[in-house]
Amino acid sequence: MDFFQSQESLTGIQWILRAIVSFFFLLFVAKIMGQRSLSQLRLLDYIIALIIGNIIAHPLSDPELGLKGSMITMTVLVLLYLAGVFLSLKWGTFRKFVEVPPFPLIENGEIISQGLNRARINIDILLTELRKEKIEDPKKVSLALWEPNGTISFFMNPQYQAVTPSDLHIETKTFHYPTTIIKEGKIDHNELNRIGKDELWLINTIRNTYNLDIKEILLATIDQNDHIKFFYTSLNYVK
Repeated sequence: MDFFQSQESLTGIQWILRAIVSFFFLLFVAKIMGQRSLSQLRLLDYIIALIIGNIIAHPLSDPELGLKGSMITMTVLVLLYLAGVFLSLKWGTFRKFVEVPPFPLIENGEIISQGLNRARINIDILLTELRKEKIEDPKKVSLALWEPNGTISFFMNPQYQAVTPSDLHIETKTFHYPTTIIKEGKIDHNELNRIGKDELWLINTIRNTYNLDIKEILLATIDQNDHIKFFYTSLNYVK
């Protein structure tokens, strides 16, 4: 365990052990911090990610810095982060301090320069985000909000929104997301059991209908009507 302590130099094996321990410790830390810190960088997330990155990087490049102290420091910071997340959920005043409420960048087709200044972005960035949403004219936007995680939410003027079946009073079927039952030649038994099917039924169905083996299938899905769609090499077969 000498690789944990500060030393004048480390052997190749000790460097490898430091990297392995740091890697799995970071995985553990990310698991504790939760999906929020991975999916959106808000103020608390950004600060903790920046600090942890610096703390863990130095012992991996400097043998005179011990790994143990860095791990203890990271643990304390993660606990503080979790406390901050809890406070932001339960205490409105603290939440407003660390997470700025959404504010408008566009209202009724008019760009709000004060909003751009507050978000620290210029008109080019706003136009880029409009292009990402396939919006060619800011005049078509009824409202654009700058969100706390640095993204922009766009709401189109009703006259430019796509017509939906409900607008035309057309009845539609209930949406059902297809269930994946085969991935890369392997049967997903959990999903298969969930829909009330078994492996024997699946194998017989595919062999009798398409004369294929399970291992030859890249992806197979099934809908609520037992309609199987599967992908085999570059061809798409539909039952």
